[in-house]
Amino acid sequence: MTRNSSLPLRRRDWLRLAGGSIGLAAVGGAGALLGPRMAVAGDYKALVCIYLVGGNDGFNMLVPTDSRYAQYASARDFLALPKTSLLRLTGTDYGFHPSMKSLMPMWSDGVLAPIVNVGPLAVPLTKDDYVSAGPDSPLIPESLFSHSDQQRAWQCASNSGMERTGWGARTTETMALNYPVISLGGNSRFGTGEKAPALVLPGPGAAFATAGLAPGDIKYPADQKRKAAVDALYAPGQKGDIAEIYASIQRDAFEMSDRLFDLVKGVPGDDSVPAAIDNAFAPLIDGQEVTTELGAQLYQIAKLIAGRQQVQGDRHVYFASLGGFDTHANQIADEDSRTGTHADLLTEVATAMACFHNAMVKLGLSKQVTAFTSSDFGRTFLPNRSRGSDHAWGNVQLVCGGSVKGNATYGAYPKPVLGGPDDVGVEEWEKQGRWIPTSSVDQYASTLLKWFGATGPQIDAILPNLTSFPDRTLGFMQAG
Repeated sequence: MTRNSSLPLRRRDWLRLAGGSIGLAAVGGAGALLGPRMAVAGDYKALVCIYLVGGNDGFNMLVPTDSRYAQYASARDFLALPKTSLLRLTGTDYGFHPSMKSLMPMWSDGVLAPIVNVGPLAVPLTKDDYVSAGPDSPLIPESLFSHSDQQRAWQCASNSGMERTGWGARTTETMALNYPVISLGGNSRFGTGEKAPALVLPGPGAAFATAGLAPGDIKYPADQKRKAAVDALYAPGQKGDIAEIYASIQRDAFEMSDRLFDLVKGVPGDDSVPAAIDNAFAPLIDGQEVTTELGAQLYQIAKLIAGRQQVQGDRHVYFASLGGFDTHANQIADEDSRTGTHADLLTEVATAMACFHNAMVKLGLSKQVTAFTSSDFGRTFLPNRSRGSDHAWGNVQLVCGGSVKGNATYGAYPKPVLGGPDDVGVEEWEKQGRWIPTSSVDQYASTLLKWFGATGPQIDAILPNLTSFPDRTLGFMQAG
């Protein structure tokens, strides 16, 4: 499309053409990308994406306890968890990894559900379809088993290597929410939109403001003069469209940093932090510090949800992340499959998710907040020679919250046979247990979005590939 150079460049056009890069330069990365702010409605809801970077071994997170256990143990060899160590999920034929005991009360309360064998799909796919289609077929997602490509596939909910927007960002833009994705886990594809990048916030205790200009810093006449000078630099009425656009971004950024400053800076024990949150996160608090990386991110999100009237808006999408799941080596410690790198990571995930959910319960917001996991891909059932596992495809994810239909698993567990009907492997060297997903990322996301309040046409716009699947949702959420 050509543009008449005699026409003024509208602010929205500039932001579209710039790809939101100016917003990244503003304090916190949101700037003028937040539109008019609404009061919190009574039907407030939040989605919290917890991304496990590197490819979580979901099939050692959730293990069958029925006759399939023998096949699991045979295929997984030294990675297999002892059957007696599994945390039995009552009413099902599965058990959790023993390091995930923090989640068991959530299972008992019916607010936690594993989603089994979900992953990127272009269309529903059988092994025969996969073999006959070939790797370059449009029926097969691009660049399977690649970290960067499968992170994009999960976070963008797209099978196209050209897609640059995340499904979290498309949600905020399609539903015309007040905020872009609010991230405590850094920048991500999930939060990258056409109009705005994610609003990236720091951890507890950090000063979310320009140095020396934060609330409480302006105490003396010299401070007041400096603040007035900075305000003048970004005052309305700049010369030229681009200068005015940039100035408006800065004005919005300063306004936002002033409004969110106390929420972001609060640490355990501060008067600004609700006691309910500190009580819920007590297992992870040492003095005024939240002791784990994921715990600190979810602590911040809990504070922002509690302070939603100050944040403003009635729908928020959050992003948190934890790395370390690319367990090619030393996934387990020595000869004990119950311990090691993966066990430690699952302990961190389970404890942080349990603390976060407990905080929502204490705040009376459990039914209004849903947290869910995502990851690059699952890992091979067949171990490698470095006491680890390699890149695979289908995986197990967790969803928790008061609106989750818990005490059940969703999706179809693959037949745990190397080279079997659910393994992509045909030649002997390929038979490693890379399971073809039986549910798609699109269906997973659509189930969450329907609960979140997105309409059918909005969901189709956010997830254009959803029409390839006969079932739009996976059934794990209660009606909104």
